[in-house]
Amino acid sequence: MRHLLKPLRHHCRRLRWAHHRAQKAAASPSPPPRPPRPPPKPESLTFHDHSWEDPYSWMSKLNDKVAMRHLDMYMEQEEKYTEATMSGTDRLQSKLQSEMASRFASDLSTPPLRWGPWLYYRRVEEGKQFPVLCRRLASLNDEFISHKSPSAGFDFTSGKRIEQKLLDYNQEAQRFGGYAYEELSEVSPDHRFIAYTIKPQADRVSNLAWAKDGQALLYVVTDQNKRPCRIYCSMIGSTDDDFLILEETDENVYVNIRHTKDFRFVTVHTFSTASSKVFLINAADPLSGVNLVWECEGISHGILEHHQGYLYLFTDAAKEGQSVDYHYLLRSHLDSSSSPRTWESVFTDDPDWVVEDLDFSHTHLVVTLREGRNFRLCSVTLPLPAGKGPVHLKELHPQFLPLPKYVSQISPGPNYDYHSSKMRFTISSPVMPDAVVDYDLSNGEWNIVQQQNILHERTRVLYGTASSASIIEETLNSKISNPSNEVNSDDDQLWNGLSEFYACEQYNVASYDGVLLPLTVVYSRKNKKEDQSPGLLHVHGTYGELLDKRWHSELKSLLDRGWIIAYADVRGGGGGGKKWHHDGRCTKKINSIKDYISCANFLVDKEIVHENKLAGWGYSAGGLVVASAINQSPHLFKAAILKVPFLDPTNTLLYPILPLTAADYEEFGYPGDIADFHAIRDYSPYDNIQKDVLYPAVLVSSSFNTRFGVWEAAKWVARVRELTIYDQKRPILLNLTTDMVEENRYLQCKESALESAFLIKVMES
Repeated sequence: MRHLLKPLRHHCRRLRWAHHRAQKAAASPSPPPRPPRPPPKPESLTFHDHSWEDPYSWMSKLNDKVAMRHLDMYMEQEEKYTEATMSGTDRLQSKLQSEMASRFASDLSTPPLRWGPWLYYRRVEEGKQFPVLCRRLASLNDEFISHKSPSAGFDFTSGKRIEQKLLDYNQEAQRFGGYAYEELSEVSPDHRFIAYTIKPQADRVSNLAWAKDGQALLYVVTDQNKRPCRIYCSMIGSTDDDFLILEETDENVYVNIRHTKDFRFVTVHTFSTASSKVFLINAADPLSGVNLVWECEGISHGILEHHQGYLYLFTDAAKEGQSVDYHYLLRSHLDSSSSPRTWESVFTDDPDWVVEDLDFSHTHLVVTLREGRNFRLCSVTLPLPAGKGPVHLKELHPQFLPLPKYVSQISPGPNYDYHSSKMRFTISSPVMPDAVVDYDLSNGEWNIVQQQNILHERTRVLYGTASSASIIEETLNSKISNPSNEVNSDDDQLWNGLSEFYACEQYNVASYDGVLLPLTVVYSRKNKKEDQSPGLLHVHGTYGELLDKRWHSELKSLLDRGWIIAYADVRGGGGGGKKWHHDGRCTKKINSIKDYISCANFLVDKEIVHENKLAGWGYSAGGLVVASAINQSPHLFKAAILKVPFLDPTNTLLYPILPLTAADYEEFGYPGDIADFHAIRDYSPYDNIQKDVLYPAVLVSSSFNTRFGVWEAAKWVARVRELTIYDQKRPILLNLTTDMVEENRYLQCKESALESAFLIKVMES
């Protein structure tokens, strides 16, 4: 267990650059601020057949004390410039921040999760910054439930006597210098222990898994490059050294562990670009060895489960040497003696019903399906028929579970209780606050257990951990009774949707090569300005991940001011299968960028957004797509928000300062491959800035605790200012945030208010 913590590291520079804007006294008008101009210090670089100069490479020389002092001074200048440029929006920022803060979920507790005899939950105590992990006995819970709106739910005041505090992160913060953000936590299956890590003190531990009914803890430790590579076993109560179970010495191989839902086994997944393997560890005897049960060539995704004597593998590995565009389910008898082990497909392939995800309980299998771009959720009874070969999912008489309109994402809950008939999912939509829903698979009943209160004037909204009386009557006993097994439960009243106030429209947009791109558009029915609306176009398009199209309460401030919020599902992202992902990565990354430009042009050409009022928005690798689109079509955008963006892929991939994984190189390209290298140079935002062209106003936010270093943002900002036409109405701003923004509601509101004020200021200039 000594591996789980290590001494606190002090990030002095990060704290010194933390974003704090002082209130300014009234003063006479001053001339417009001039942007900082850091000194260029060109460095000549050559790779393959290409030579180039990098004028701001000195910003990434972290071991050069002189360069870092200069970077310190430059960052201070940037902070002052941002403050001066935005000083005229102080009142607007304050108003926006107040609006956004009022919409934050008022509930102080996560919805309790039943596991065995206990209800587990996290809650925030008044005046405290960090949550407390608690539990209470389910058998005593009903005694302290209040049904009075608007404070319906568990009465924390009178219920304190049945509550057990397991972990108070406020106390952890006192131990570790005020910083206590949890990365991992696992309660033992016998409910006697909890294992947890604190970020960043335990950044050497990447996975935890309990074994031996809670008497042993397995954990994965990383090397100096943060590569998970060693599995240890710690026997609870033993004074012996922790036992090394597996060590992967190949620097290209990564290790991951998890327990099966019945706690019978711990699975070990090792993967690299060369191969992927899955091993089993007997949880009853974790020191008995590691047994290989499946392997394939190349990197692939694989999740292994055990159910009543069968192993089930959910994977996207190639079939008979041919790449597939989807995940599929395999099955093998646990006691199979064949070598290599024989696996059979469970379901027949159906391009109309693509399996996106699976979750097992003792009695049911819940399947997340995709029909085209639409998500569905269904359950089938276990055990599955054996010895008949692959069957079509329809033959198993799936029960479809209710969903609202415009579902953009279905996220499974922890669902720890393997023997429970209930499963929890979070249902997301662009026009509905996230709904945490418990589905009872035994009888079809469903209940929304938590959902944010957005429109305070409604009486049917949900409060804390319980529904208001009206929605309880409508939904608590709603059963799936449609004889055709199709569900029609998209009633906005049942789901507390916002479609009455905000419209959601979906389009198919032709890209440059004819490929159709899903485009989602959201606007206020009351405040939309015909042909005059400003718009904000979101994108991600990387790692095969779904674009986040959830309802975000902070965007309500823009929607209510007549803005259009749009989401471009470009190639490289998720929701369209493996081919959709692969067609927007590596040498085909340019597709993501051209797709985004096509969606931007569509919004303008169809007069959904005013031709001179379109802004782009990208987070992390999505920032690369937006910045590259600006390079190609700077006239198309009036403004852009880039959050912790990836802007200098050439240097980051050639000379990584922070550790990169095989997945990163698979995604963006291997510079050692000449074709990949030229593709990287072609899409790199930093290397393709147009000279003597007017660029849109851009607000770049970054921090030191990001996968893509703050120097990338600083270099890009400096070079855009150096090469493009200066216009004080289109400023290029660099906003340095603290690392704690995502965990602090006040700072979240402050940063979101700054971004919205920036967009409004630019559009009104």
